[in-house]
Amino acid sequence: MSTLTCYTHPQSRGRIAHWMLEELGEPYHTVWLEYGAAMKSPEYLAVNPMGKVPALRDGDAVVTEAAAICAYLADRFPGKGLAPPLGSAQRAAYFRWMFFTAGPLEMAASARALGWQVPPGREVMVGFGSYERTLDAVEAALQPGPHVCGEAFSAADVLLGSALTWGMLFGTIEKRPAFEAYTARLQQRPAYQRAQALNEARLGGG
Repeated sequence: MSTLTCYTHPQSRGRIAHWMLEELGEPYHTVWLEYGAAMKSPEYLAVNPMGKVPALRDGDAVVTEAAAICAYLADRFPGKGLAPPLGSAQRAAYFRWMFFTAGPLEMAASARALGWQVPPGREVMVGFGSYERTLDAVEAALQPGPHVCGEAFSAADVLLGSALTWGMLFGTIEKRPAFEAYTARLQQRPAYQRAQALNEARLGGG
């Protein structure tokens, strides 16, 4: 029997982990943590020394970082079809966009949010190069559709879809038609809607 435990807060990247868990359909337990003392307590720092969420415990194994949690769960439950099979060529695009989302896209959106500007001619020093080229790369990847790796939905869509949804909501990612169409499709998934409902209920005191 699964022993999955998700440590999270409803206003955090923990929603990504929740969505992934709902896609799996496996039993799991949620530990809701408040910002501040709870996340910096000795008990939680033993789980994640960064004092941040999400974190996932699977028996004695602990995984932090939303991208790692998505990748771990996809491989942990291969029968769910949320990652291409090990050894298949399809894993190339899967890994590419999983890591691109966690690296260049996250960095580009954070730079935009904080008002950081890459000096002209210094683009080679940062992983995302430029904000515009980063978004152009994602837009091009979504053109074939309906998912970032083609026909099959995967954990990469959980991560990228979450990043684009939140980025467009808070203005750190431009609202491009390709992004809006892609995220609208993903938001129709029952697992996405269940995860959102769980978090909204928590925010409402449920």
